[in-house]
Amino acid sequence: MQASLSLPALSPAVPRPSYVVQSALPLPPSKPINLRFCGLRREALGFSPLGRSDSHRVRLSAPSRSATISASSSSGNGSPPKSFDYDLLIIGAGVGGHGAALHAVEKGLKTAIVEGDVVGGTCVNRGCVPSKALLAVSGRIRELQNEHHLKALGLQVSAAGYDRQGVADHANNLATKIRNSLTNSMNSLGVDILTGVGTILGPQKVQIGSSDKVVTAKDIIIATGSVPFVPKGIEVDGKTVITSDHALKLEFVPEWIAIVGSGYIGLEFSDVYTALGSEVTFIEALDQLMPGFDPEIGKLAQRVLINPRKIDYQTGVFASKITPAKDGKPVTIELIDAKTKEPKDTLEVDAALIATGRAPFTQGLGLENIDVATQRGFIPVDERMRVIDANGKLVPHLFCIGDANGKMMLAHAASAQGISVVEQVTGRDHVLNHLSIPAACFTHPEISMVGLTEPQAREKAEKEGFEVSIAKTSFKANTKALAENEGEGLAKLIYRPDNGEILGVHIFGLHAADLIHEASNAIALGTRIQDIKFAVHAHPTLSEVLDELFKSAKVAHVPSPVSEPVAV
Repeated sequence: MQASLSLPALSPAVPRPSYVVQSALPLPPSKPINLRFCGLRREALGFSPLGRSDSHRVRLSAPSRSATISASSSSGNGSPPKSFDYDLLIIGAGVGGHGAALHAVEKGLKTAIVEGDVVGGTCVNRGCVPSKALLAVSGRIRELQNEHHLKALGLQVSAAGYDRQGVADHANNLATKIRNSLTNSMNSLGVDILTGVGTILGPQKVQIGSSDKVVTAKDIIIATGSVPFVPKGIEVDGKTVITSDHALKLEFVPEWIAIVGSGYIGLEFSDVYTALGSEVTFIEALDQLMPGFDPEIGKLAQRVLINPRKIDYQTGVFASKITPAKDGKPVTIELIDAKTKEPKDTLEVDAALIATGRAPFTQGLGLENIDVATQRGFIPVDERMRVIDANGKLVPHLFCIGDANGKMMLAHAASAQGISVVEQVTGRDHVLNHLSIPAACFTHPEISMVGLTEPQAREKAEKEGFEVSIAKTSFKANTKALAENEGEGLAKLIYRPDNGEILGVHIFGLHAADLIHEASNAIALGTRIQDIKFAVHAHPTLSEVLDELFKSAKVAHVPSPVSEPVAV
């Protein structure tokens, strides 16, 4: 699971506002920069990038550090302070805030991070990390219980079982370990961790908690993340009607659970619950399951991940009212037709998981003090993550990254945005290409994607006047997949045949989440198919799925901008 496991760019559920802003703050011309597009950076696991000698570090026109002077809460909110406590202050210590803080330290900035809850945010405590622990268990259980698969490999295994509390402890312990590592990494690098809710009082000033403590910073990043979105009419009790936050605790495994929403979150939990013995019913408001995925990939995924399992579904319906179980009565779900709003059905189940996406956590930030109005809860920003006020003007020295701005609600997208902001405040312009950021759903098998879906690509092609071509290859043609007896899968390339530009890549199959990065890096670096098809892949490996995919593409002969390599 990603930080929120929803991609607004791919889903019609949350339309993203479009802003055209003429910058009042000119920046130097854009330069190609290699950044690490990451979620949890290696420092989170105890490895420090500063272990090498400082003599080998290069500082890139970082601004000189201001003298640290205590801020006065009595100064006027409308005017910025003349000196600062910090070069950079980050509100929110999730993966995005953590990545920005560590990159800021590398750039020589005096940095502080404000956290009103726990370090690690959604990803570490209620998302990516504990969900991957549960999915690791579901994957093992599925493999051990699949007698046909094991027999094909010549293996015999007695009946497999699990201890619910042991599984829950595995997820909780992993989250605790990563959270402590994040805290230790920031402490060891000199990042000040300020405990309390951060409220913006005015330009470059933030109040910490309910006290009179006010700190100032030359630049401020908002990185407050998101919370589960619960539609009206649904009563969450945290026991029988739950969100993903509650589900990750795995306090019980219901015999029958309804999952409202068939996106990333819903799919991953269906994988977990069915592996542990539950029956699942999907409730999806749109006319098809997995609406955010490429339609062809979604169709195959449904055939593999849903149809053979103890899963049924209803599409084109809303859960207008959900009542928790009580007094011996089951959870009741009242369904209405999504189009006509007429009553359609009533379900009685043991539990209901609300997986309808996530909402930005932006309340209580003091945005009214700087004349910033949210759009559907999201903080409006430009392509450089600079915050835009209610009049369409840039708010000086204020940025917003991650789920709170709604551009792409993924943990590693937040981290990449934070790194991009730090590059900007230290003198190097950088605009992040969001189409190069991959996403993954960690079912068994996995689904991954980067760039545009086929319908999105064809819509873009029609507007801009170019052709779109499709290349596909099956995992059944891959030696390593066949050796693992895991030949079910498909890789799909969407591209321009006239110039070899990669528009999108979608993979469903064994280790798809790992394979996607060759394509995402190619998009980020502007590599064309006519160049990448000559890359060499080890045999036999799953990476050859991508090798075959690129080689099968038919591209017009276009001179490569890359100079010819020297033979040695």
